[in-house]
Amino acid sequence: MKKHLLLTLFVFSITLCSWAQIQTPEQFLGYKPGDRFTPHHRMVDYFEHVAANNPNVKLIQYGETNEKRPLIIAILSSPENMANLEQIRTDNLKRAGLMEGTPSTSIPINWMSFNVHGNESVGMEAAISSFYTLANPQNAKSQEWLKNQIVIIDPAINPDGRDRYAMWYNQKMNTTLQPDLQSVEHNEPWPGGRANHYLFDLNRDWAWQVQVESQARLKMYQQWMPQLHLDFHEQGINNPFYMAPAAEPLHEQLTPWQHEFQDTFGRNTAKYFDEAGRFYFTKERFDLLYPSYGDSYPMFNGAIGMTIEQGGGGQAGIGGYNSVGDTVTLSYRIAGHYTAAMSAAEVTSQNAEKLLSEYAKFYKDNSTNPKGKYKSFIIKGESNPAQVAKLLELLDKNGIRYGKAGSKTGLKGYEYQTGKSGSFATSDEDIIISAYQPKSVLAQVFFEPNPALHDSITYDITSWALPYAYGLEAYAVETRIDPAGEYKAPEFTANTAGKTPVAYMAAWEGTRDVAFLAELLNAGIRVKYPEFPFEVEGKSFPAGSLLITKGGNEYVPNFDQKVVEIANKYSVTLSTTMSGYMDKGKDFGSPNIRIIQAPKVALIGGSGTNSLNYGAIWHFFEKELNYPLVNLELENMARYDLRKYDVLIMPSTRGGGLAKPAMDNVMEWVRGGGKLIAIDGALGAFANKEGFDLKTFDTDEEKKAAEKEASALEKEERLAPYQEGERVAISGGAAGAIYEVTMDETHPLGYGTGGKYYILKNNSSRYAFLNNGVNAGIIANNDAYRTGYIGFKIKSKMGESMAVGAERAGRGQIVYFVDDPIFRGFWESGKLVLSNAIFMVGQ
Repeated sequence: MKKHLLLTLFVFSITLCSWAQIQTPEQFLGYKPGDRFTPHHRMVDYFEHVAANNPNVKLIQYGETNEKRPLIIAILSSPENMANLEQIRTDNLKRAGLMEGTPSTSIPINWMSFNVHGNESVGMEAAISSFYTLANPQNAKSQEWLKNQIVIIDPAINPDGRDRYAMWYNQKMNTTLQPDLQSVEHNEPWPGGRANHYLFDLNRDWAWQVQVESQARLKMYQQWMPQLHLDFHEQGINNPFYMAPAAEPLHEQLTPWQHEFQDTFGRNTAKYFDEAGRFYFTKERFDLLYPSYGDSYPMFNGAIGMTIEQGGGGQAGIGGYNSVGDTVTLSYRIAGHYTAAMSAAEVTSQNAEKLLSEYAKFYKDNSTNPKGKYKSFIIKGESNPAQVAKLLELLDKNGIRYGKAGSKTGLKGYEYQTGKSGSFATSDEDIIISAYQPKSVLAQVFFEPNPALHDSITYDITSWALPYAYGLEAYAVETRIDPAGEYKAPEFTANTAGKTPVAYMAAWEGTRDVAFLAELLNAGIRVKYPEFPFEVEGKSFPAGSLLITKGGNEYVPNFDQKVVEIANKYSVTLSTTMSGYMDKGKDFGSPNIRIIQAPKVALIGGSGTNSLNYGAIWHFFEKELNYPLVNLELENMARYDLRKYDVLIMPSTRGGGLAKPAMDNVMEWVRGGGKLIAIDGALGAFANKEGFDLKTFDTDEEKKAAEKEASALEKEERLAPYQEGERVAISGGAAGAIYEVTMDETHPLGYGTGGKYYILKNNSSRYAFLNNGVNAGIIANNDAYRTGYIGFKIKSKMGESMAVGAERAGRGQIVYFVDDPIFRGFWESGKLVLSNAIFMVGQ
């Protein structure tokens, strides 16, 4: 192959006049690739133009974003393969055991995804140029490659974030190239274009599928199940180019072939970079542990998943100076990604047979002889039906099979809730997920109690076990237990409206119930909750259960019909009573029966606020609760009239985030009866400050002892080898450590938790028990640790600390969450606790 072939292909692809009726990107768009950023709709127009004029290109819209932009893929191959496309697709599923039958074709699928992060802006531009070259029938080399593969190009996984960045940049850019990084075009305002509409990082959402883009994309992905997946990114402007092989830690479920092919791709791509004199690095930073990346998720699904990182990012814009004074241009960055894309097409063509045989072997081996420690996972069906239903929905999205456990006794396994081995029995209500299935590896990764961590320096969280995320009673078993049959969730029996009871009663145990409450409040229906457990007419209910009473709702037209319709919408079973006189507990007229006043809620965002934490809360309100939310700017908190709101939610912020005038305004509102919910970094605004009960240490003696220990460690660190600096730094941090939090069920923050929930700790914060407030959730001792990385400097200190608490201030109160309770929108068990803070506390 002649020197500079791939870069020559790139130049050829953007300068060729035309073939047939298809225009080059420059002809169609009116500018050279790299001269400016292309709006998403113009990219779609171009893809449609090429597809309309080339029968070997198929365009599919697979979804739509929150801002109504289309999500598309382009499918390209040779005429022979395109004529047989559906057979190739279904044969691929048969090869994995996801469909019955024997494959009759031997064509691998190479999927390339661009612009998952909107302001890693070269992605979509490179997708346009790569698409043109592969679709060009006059390009003999690319057409030869396509004989041995199907190429799927997703040009923009995150169109909303991409356009947020591109539209802003195109407005701010200078006509004459201005590479000075202090120029406004190189400094994005909050929240930046990285995330999607709801400010979610879509590269962390592959497995959990919280966002509509991920849900639509993974539905399409499951229909194809490619052998190769490239995820194109950008990194900082001072970095060169990163490509596979990936860095440690590499999950132990990955196969030798997956490692080998990453190396094959890396060496092939490096060859072209070496010829062009471009710098690159491999085997650093970007690991394969967390299962929800665009490289690791495909890996756990039998593909070769690879992250590609071009140096530049949103800061680079059309061109910016790096640290050595070179101008990193958009054109240069496009060429880097383009070279990697063409290299992937080349090595896929060269290794087509091996890719398919190893893919089939991956599924056969793991289905018949799974190599993980645990072979079966049991979910106790009665532990929390609302959350069990949510978990099964996630398994369905990922193609993970499950069945009915059946009645079995004398079983032993790892009990997630206690973190210890224990004996148990199963029933027909329980669910079993066996590792003996096509999606064996993904299932094992989702449920593994303690992922093997060969290197503590990781790029993301180190634990995610779903029983903790969903707050469910579950067991992991080292032996094979086959399902006793198909699991069928208990059928919901629709509620019917009849004679108006004294009260309707409903459980409070999951997000489903919170959404039910939200719609009742939106409909103007008065809802109450009991502060104490009660029994009536042979039915028992815990504190915090929902009461919808006839008294107080006489003004609601068609009251019974509305309550029943809303309950049926959310599959909430209603109990009724014809008496307000309790057999046990407080009567319905007691002062201990609290009215839930529909709160007017505001969420604080803006510069200084963690956009991801903010986005998760925003999404929770709009997409899960459908409850109104006002969005406020942090920088304007001093001047807002806060009397309009009952609840303020303050996501994690740098250093607490509130300047003195803003703090004065907020605290005046709290003392007047407002409720402030502070999360993660926002606690810095109150910790160890005069007038607040939130303290790092319980006594001065504890503080002095900790400072003395820290001083000794600091001295030791100063003598550590220079190259150990990163490891020394992480010894004082946490990367997704799971802890059991003991909840006070008598306090509204503990309602529905059953006395515990699990936090995912991603910070080093540790606070003493409140002296004058309520310690509603505590890490009781160091045995509360379950799994995940936490540095030795802080691990031994986490016991006997406050995790969720509240303190009064005047007529209002502040609720503290030391850790993000709804991390990335997939940490389900914390959503109920956050909802308690919003709807129950202070009523």
